[in-house]
Amino acid sequence: MNCSNDSTDTDDNTDTDDDTVETNDYSGTATVTQGRATTVIENLFDAGQRVSGVGTITAADDSEWTVPAEVNYTDDDFPFAPDLFNPYATQYNTASEALAAFDENNIIEIDANGEVVTGYIFADNYFELYINGTPVGKDAVPFTDFNSHIVKFRVSRPFTVAMMLVDWEENLGLGSEFNQGADYYAGDGGMVAVFKDASENTIAITGGDWKAQTFYTAPIKDLNCPTEDGTIRITSNCNTTSVNDGTSFYALHWELPDTWMEESFDDSDWPDATTYTNETIVVNNKESYTRFTDTFDDPENDAEFIWSTNVVLDNEVIVRYTVE
Repeated sequence: MNCSNDSTDTDDNTDTDDDTVETNDYSGTATVTQGRATTVIENLFDAGQRVSGVGTITAADDSEWTVPAEVNYTDDDFPFAPDLFNPYATQYNTASEALAAFDENNIIEIDANGEVVTGYIFADNYFELYINGTPVGKDAVPFTDFNSHIVKFRVSRPFTVAMMLVDWEENLGLGSEFNQGADYYAGDGGMVAVFKDASENTIAITGGDWKAQTFYTAPIKDLNCPTEDGTIRITSNCNTTSVNDGTSFYALHWELPDTWMEESFDDSDWPDATTYTNETIVVNNKESYTRFTDTFDDPENDAEFIWSTNVVLDNEVIVRYTVE
C-alpha cells in the first residue's frame, strides 16, 4: 500500500501558490496531487547516474502518497536479484555465462518439490519480483545506469509472476527528470522478461497476455485529459511535451491492493499489458540489453516489452502472469 491518511502540515509539498489542489476538472477514480513532493530519502543508490530519491505528498483529502513508489530497496529480507549486467558490479557477456556462474545458494525456494526456473529481466527502471507472493528478487539499480538481472527459484506449476515496476523520477511527485535540455522531461518505462525451465526450454515470455495496471501517473498538465473505460486508465490524450517549469502539474494516485503479489489475487478485470517495441523503449544502445538479445529476442520466443497503457506517464505499474 502506498498511501495513508495524515493531517500533518505539508506546506513544503508543492511549489504552487497555496496548498489547495483544484480537482474540479477531474472525474476519475484516482486521488489527485499537485506540485512537488517532500523528499524523505535523498538517494537510495549513491553510485547511480541519477538521484534515486523517494518522497511523500499530501492530497486535498489528507491522504499521503509515497512517490515514485513504496519499495523494498532497503529491506534486507527482500533479496537483490543476481546480476546479468550491472555497470556498477558484475557484467556477463552472455546469458549462458551468467547461468554457469550462478550461485546455487541464491535459488529462492517456494515449493520444495518444484522445478528450478530461471528468469532473465531487463527493467526501465526498477522492479520487484514475486512468485506466488514470495519475494524472489529486486533490482540492484533503482534508476540509472541501466542494468539487467538473472534469478532462479524452485516452484511447482502453475505459478504466478507478479512484479512492481517503477519508472523513477528526479522531480518527485511530478513524474519527470532533467533530460534532453528540459528540466521536466517525462521519461518512459518498460520491462521485458524470459523464464526457462531446468532444461532451458522457454516457459514464459512477456507479452500482451500479461495483466498490467497503473497506480501512479504523472505529469498531468490538464485534469480533463485522463479518462477511464472500466478498469483501463487512459492518458493517451495527455500532453507529454517537455518543459522547464512543471511545478504546477498534477499526479494521479490509486491505492495498491494489499494482496496484489499473491497467487490468489484476482486480476481478471485488469487490462491486458500493452506491448512496446525495442525502438520505442530505446534499448538498442544499452549493453545490459544488447548483450542478451539471443535470450530476449529469440526468434522462436521473442519477449516483448510490456507496461500499462502509457509507457511515458504511468510511473508505478503492477504486472501479473500465471505460468501453466
